[in-house]
Amino acid sequence: MSQYLTFTDEVREALDSGKPIVALETTIISHGMPYPQNIEMARTVERIIREQGAVPATIGIMDGRVKIGLNEQELEAFATSNPVEKVSRRDFAYLLSSGKIGATTVAATMIGAALAGIDVFATGGIGGVHREGETTMDVSADLTELAQTNVAVVCAGAKSILDIGRTLEYLETHGVPVIGYNTDEFPSFYARESGYGVDFRLDEPAQVADVLNKKWQLGLQGGAIIANPVPAESALQHAEIEGVIQQALNEAKEQNITGKKVTPFLLARIKELTAGRSLETNIALVYHNAKVAAQIAVALKA
Repeated sequence: MSQYLTFTDEVREALDSGKPIVALETTIISHGMPYPQNIEMARTVERIIREQGAVPATIGIMDGRVKIGLNEQELEAFATSNPVEKVSRRDFAYLLSSGKIGATTVAATMIGAALAGIDVFATGGIGGVHREGETTMDVSADLTELAQTNVAVVCAGAKSILDIGRTLEYLETHGVPVIGYNTDEFPSFYARESGYGVDFRLDEPAQVADVLNKKWQLGLQGGAIIANPVPAESALQHAEIEGVIQQALNEAKEQNITGKKVTPFLLARIKELTAGRSLETNIALVYHNAKVAAQIAVALKA
């Protein structure tokens, strides 16, 4: 794999010496937030991870290589370049072949992390089964990746724009454990609640690390979800955000927006309808996930 992967010196040294590492995606930089909030968020997330004793490895595709860790110039490129391709499993080989710049989704970041030997990944929210998915068959590749790739994903649940009930059913069918971190209820990204439970509740990084270790030592392939609710002071009310999402979904349908264009459209429209509060919540939950992921990565190495 060495001809396809490149590492920053910091990440290479961490891998060689067995230090804890946390993978980070680039789609949230290129497609999830506007400039300059996106680059500020990316820098802050890396700082938070270092403060917890781990090493950040932001993953993306550039110049025919999978970048495991980005330098300052590369981070800036993902934050400002247009267009940046959105990369999932199906796009991986094409982006490497084309030499284009590609921002990794949850699925693609998990692939990159696994290739590099990184066990823990912090993101905002996972993809899942879209609303009306029983008709459209629109199911995120994030879910199938979780079923087969040994990377733990720390997230604030699934994005609220999704059908959370069906998403959890899909994860159950594929044997992906959904761990509530200090919560009995599965969070819904902007809100701390969703009306759905988790499989297990764990309250300490060492407990999560022990479960992950035993899962992988037993040869039980696939990842795990560590569902980490957005801090209460930054959360939106579930009923309020549900109304906003429904309006945005209706507008997307009216404008015939489909496929990978749906999520960026919805996130931008939700930001407009909440007068920017959704973006503030998004940033807060990413920071919280980074902190928890770093603590779990440290516990895994311990």
